[in-house]
Amino acid sequence: MGAESNEVSGADTPAPPPAAGEAGRSPAAVGRGAPSAEAADAAAPAEAEAPGGHPASRRPPAVTRDTARPEGGGRAAPGDAPAPVRQWPLLTVLGMTGAGLLVVGTDAFADAFRIGTLLIGVALLTGAVLRRVLGPVGMLAVRSRFTDMITYGVLGAAIVLLALVAQPDPWLDIPILEDAVQFTVR
Repeated sequence: MGAESNEVSGADTPAPPPAAGEAGRSPAAVGRGAPSAEAADAAAPAEAEAPGGHPASRRPPAVTRDTARPEGGGRAAPGDAPAPVRQWPLLTVLGMTGAGLLVVGTDAFADAFRIGTLLIGVALLTGAVLRRVLGPVGMLAVRSRFTDMITYGVLGAAIVLLALVAQPDPWLDIPILEDAVQFTVR
């Protein structure tokens, strides 16, 4: 604050050096009669200093330079390996999902929609298991490990369940679902 206050007031002389016992305090704190540096150190941890020697601001930066990597978001293979090898967990899930979409899209056999949808659900469940079992999973890590596991697991289980109870001729019969559908469609 010392250099800025001189520029604002138009004074050409630098701010006087701090008095004894005031070395850790900013000039503004000295002028207000703030507690000494020893008392401030005892009450709170020391403030970090910015490169110019001024106390670091607690205000977030105007321009964000980087974001935090999700938990477990590191490479799944060594850095000298090719990119597909480093991202094998994500490629496994995307490959299974793509195979499921291909089966549904081609409709090559009688229950293709059900098999393809099951593959998509199993792909998400596989993503949840990989997220739980492996440490670094590359770009499969989107949020925290817990959130990713819950998201992949719930969506995968829901898709598998819907594929099993889809009409016509469901592979899984849940009687309460029939009652709920008849109650709502009446």
